[in-house]
Amino acid sequence: MSTPKMAAGFAAALAEFAVERGADRAYLLQASGLSEADLSDQDNRIPVSSYQALIAAGIKETGDTALLLRHTFESELQMISVVGQIVHTSASLAHSIEQLNRYIRLMTDVSPGSAGDRYELLQTPAGLWIVDHLIAPATEYLGTEASFARFISEFRRSFPDVTFAIEMEVTYAAPPHVAEYPDLFRIPVRFEAPRNALRIDPVWVSESSDFEPGHAYAFGVFTRHADALLKDLEADTTARGLVEAQILPRLHEGSISMDGVARDVGMSRQTLYRRLKEEGLTFGEVHDDLRKRMALDYLEAQKVTVNETAYLLGFSEASSFVRAFKRWTGHSPTAYLSKVA
Repeated sequence: MSTPKMAAGFAAALAEFAVERGADRAYLLQASGLSEADLSDQDNRIPVSSYQALIAAGIKETGDTALLLRHTFESELQMISVVGQIVHTSASLAHSIEQLNRYIRLMTDVSPGSAGDRYELLQTPAGLWIVDHLIAPATEYLGTEASFARFISEFRRSFPDVTFAIEMEVTYAAPPHVAEYPDLFRIPVRFEAPRNALRIDPVWVSESSDFEPGHAYAFGVFTRHADALLKDLEADTTARGLVEAQILPRLHEGSISMDGVARDVGMSRQTLYRRLKEEGLTFGEVHDDLRKRMALDYLEAQKVTVNETAYLLGFSEASSFVRAFKRWTGHSPTAYLSKVA
């Protein structure tokens, strides 16, 4: 399986927060295996395990087990991720949760253990709840408490005079910093409950809600950017994307083994074959199409000759490349170049 990844913006913000509280930045980076380049762009993808190691290092350096929780309450999501911008320009609470579920992969690859959305707005006789369906071991409470802290802090900051959260249920036991909960959450919390859920004031789904109308233009700008990022992520995690990432730097080798690529992406040949078949593809088709796209890129840039392009794409002879190019485009490389010149 591929390594779960997440947006670097969260790690960058947490590292800065920890340093402000006495942590050594060089130690944080060394302990997490991250570099300054990794944290230079909030949309960069880093391993979730590196973020977890950063949290552990920050807690060790500051001696504060509530470090992540405190950071969540004091930071603004819209300054860390484009998802925050989208949520803040949504038209209602329900709309914002819908967008959160839609774009959650831009924040982290971690998802619910079963099919469906991570967050659910649930109306019950016992009240209106935001349910977090992420299944995590009870000992791994940091993500869950930060998840609800994010909801509370964003609404608390935007609507300081309106009640949002009323009570909270969590599956984990009281954490080491439970004494901080009354000051940070400011609501009753029931530990070792059967679910993770936050009860909120029903006014947020009523017509009298203080939720401001969505800013349509800004929402469109942010979602277009998010859609482009999501498309890139999906390409990276499709079987096609995984195969292309492996064979692109080896195109010049010509014959590339499906067995070798399967091994490099952590799959058996049979699993890779099945994954590609589910996408309506074969290994040979992915290889051939990548060659075609790269051939067009090379020739249109007019930086290399036809013979050099043939070599870069792994053709043993230029004549073989010419035949393949005619099959792809209906033209010889020379004729194609005369059309685009």
